[in-house]
Amino acid sequence: MLKEQASLFNRLNKLVDLTVMFAAFVLAYDVRSGWGGLDDFDNYLWIMLIVIPVWFFLFNWIGLYTSQRIDKVSHILASLTKMHLIGGVVASSAIYFVEPHGYSRGLFSSFLIFSFVFLAAERILLKAVLGGIRRRGLNSRNILIVGTDQKARDFIELAEQHADWGLRIVGFLQEQDKADVRRIGGYCMLGRIDRLEEVCKTYSVDEVVFCLPRKSVTEVDDFVRDMENMGITVRMVLDVYESRRSRRELSFFHEQLPMLTFYSKPFDAGKLFLKRCLDIAGSAAGLLFTAAVLPFIALAVKIDSKGPLFFGQKRVGENGRTFTCWKIRSMRVDAEERKRELMARNEMDGAMFKIKHDPRITRIGKFLRKTSLDELPQFWNVLKGEMSLVGTRPPTPDEVALYENWQRKRICIKPGITGFWQVSGRNQIRKFDEVVRLDLEYIEKWSLWLDIKILLKTVRVVFVREGSC
Repeated sequence: MLKEQASLFNRLNKLVDLTVMFAAFVLAYDVRSGWGGLDDFDNYLWIMLIVIPVWFFLFNWIGLYTSQRIDKVSHILASLTKMHLIGGVVASSAIYFVEPHGYSRGLFSSFLIFSFVFLAAERILLKAVLGGIRRRGLNSRNILIVGTDQKARDFIELAEQHADWGLRIVGFLQEQDKADVRRIGGYCMLGRIDRLEEVCKTYSVDEVVFCLPRKSVTEVDDFVRDMENMGITVRMVLDVYESRRSRRELSFFHEQLPMLTFYSKPFDAGKLFLKRCLDIAGSAAGLLFTAAVLPFIALAVKIDSKGPLFFGQKRVGENGRTFTCWKIRSMRVDAEERKRELMARNEMDGAMFKIKHDPRITRIGKFLRKTSLDELPQFWNVLKGEMSLVGTRPPTPDEVALYENWQRKRICIKPGITGFWQVSGRNQIRKFDEVVRLDLEYIEKWSLWLDIKILLKTVRVVFVREGSC
């Protein structure tokens, strides 16, 4: 919340970071040179000319140079992990472009490890030292709260739970139309809001925090202007609509218009970048495998039944975008027409069609589906960005037309070749609502590590032939 830092402290922080990065590089060289095969240390120093600007850019972009007074250690570690993952990809690509044969990949990998460990230790130590200083009453901020509703009490509770934030509550001011109160949570009531200027002069206030109901926010313009004239920081705890399921983000649109955003997806730009990197790498490997086995599959499909090798079907992707989802044909050419005749045998409860021993499936098609080889062309959809390696099952437009509103959330992300549903026993799930529940669980809990775990489970499912049809 309190993001201001003295410029001197910020410069010192950057100097320490620079020192830590060089120490990590020196140690990485010493460790890697013990294996042999490296030139003199001076021959590798040019790498730091690429690493340093990338690291400092990412420090600022991820927010590691803003105040971390109220950040949890887990958040700091997550930010450093993201920084090193992105920085590792960007810096190594730039290094390879400059000199593809003149640097050691082992040296750079060792540097990434030591850089993360050293910077994490530095940040955690710094947070602990500053927290201890604030607990002793130093480097604290005097806070005056305007308002007496639950938001104000919540603010006090948070400040008291975290003494290391260094927030010192000097008292309260209440609204004009409120009944008189003397104390709130052990803090004195210093008067009504019309005494704001006088109280700030009397109690050496650093910041004024308005915790007012929505109907009163428009009545504080003059008070905010007075505080700005006096050089006192003003903050407002927003009393807005609260969504239980959605995440919230307060930002500025084009650095001008304040905007409160409610969103369901836990994917920020950095996470989406990493997910896309995984998709590109995985789809490229998948297409290489496809190229190796496709001649044999094509021969088997052509011998088994007449018709094209590939089957393209219109599917619904992210937020209703449609695309052609490609598969190796595993059904007879009249499968779509015969689907209407088989609707009465649908074994799924809801907006999804599935029957056991589907008569439209060819003999080789049964093997392709059992081994999931029919889905190999979808790596092309992933490479194009229409799908992801891991996501929700891509539905047809007819299925989406039957969705209830809450079920449409499953199409708020890119569909995937595999997902929670595919590794949870596809043959055992008969209710579409259960499929949706698994998809929503994936959306809520998403992480890059979760994608990797699902991919590993998918490999096991395919090899032991569980749950496929």
